[in-house]
Amino acid sequence: MKILIVEDDSNIRYILKYNLELDDHEVVLAENGQEAVAVADESIDLILMDIMMPVMNGLEAVKKLKGNPATKDIPIFMLTAKSQFKDIEKAFKTGADDYITKPFDPSELNAKIQKRLELYRKKLRDE
Repeated sequence: MKILIVEDDSNIRYILKYNLELDDHEVVLAENGQEAVAVADESIDLILMDIMMPVMNGLEAVKKLKGNPATKDIPIFMLTAKSQFKDIEKAFKTGADDYITKPFDPSELNAKIQKRLELYRKKLRDE
């Protein structure tokens, strides 16, 4: 699975990259929403997106990605410190497919990614 990590904190970005590569995922990195929009294409299987980032925040990036026919079907998991209900609700209304708060449990994140991978494989079999 090819996963785009969109995170402005370099430590978190590389911890995620390391853990995902241990599970044999291919990882692409972006430091903000603008970079994510620029590098995302139909080869990306999943996006992990922070909300609070410079240049373009995660919610703006989600709107752009979901508005683009080439990227609209890519699942986007918000991975953020914002944990209030209004933030979660706003993310889902913007187009996010899942929401994980920081600090996150790596096993929870892995389980959600594995579930998404199973759905992806099922979709390929059905086509």
